[in-house]
Amino acid sequence: MIEMGLKDYIFVTGASGIGKTTLANGLLEHYKTTCIEQNMIPEFISRDGVEPMTGELEELTCWENLVAMLKCFHKLGYKNIIASDIDDLRTADIPIVFKGSNYITIKLVSSDFEQIREQMKNRPNNGLIDYELQQKTNDKNLTREPLVNEVEIDVAGKTIEEVLKEAIEIIDTRESLLDYEYVKPPKELFYSWVFANGLR
Repeated sequence: MIEMGLKDYIFVTGASGIGKTTLANGLLEHYKTTCIEQNMIPEFISRDGVEPMTGELEELTCWENLVAMLKCFHKLGYKNIIASDIDDLRTADIPIVFKGSNYITIKLVSSDFEQIREQMKNRPNNGLIDYELQQKTNDKNLTREPLVNEVEIDVAGKTIEEVLKEAIEIIDTRESLLDYEYVKPPKELFYSWVFANGLR
């Protein structure tokens, strides 16, 4: 029996600057569990000190480390483990890697691109401002059909508090599928920071 409002994993996805970290931090404060982001992966230069690091290998290393950390926390009994800052292309792997787990993906989108452009422009510590990446990711997310256990929240016109409240309501009431048929969508429906996959 699955206890409502108690997930194994909560994934937060969306375009750069749309509010993923803000939402993840709000969820962390609400659920009092743990939050894992890709930027927590230790620095690495090469596998053997000689071989050059390619974009694909860098992305694969980050993804595999993220998955390992998530599963480690789960093995130790943690619930509502929040994961954010995932390469959009990897969103399609979540239903494969985490099948059988009680997980949910909150996909943030905005029907008002100017809103997330402003959010990105005003984000703290002057993070990388890549409006082309931001718009292309958001456009792809807006047109792509939801994946298994994925719920979309349009942040347009909403405050941080309203988005958080909506996400919590979804997490606490939406029952996740544990057993399902899933065909991984074509990579063209996703965006990625890995230059070599032809999506950028």
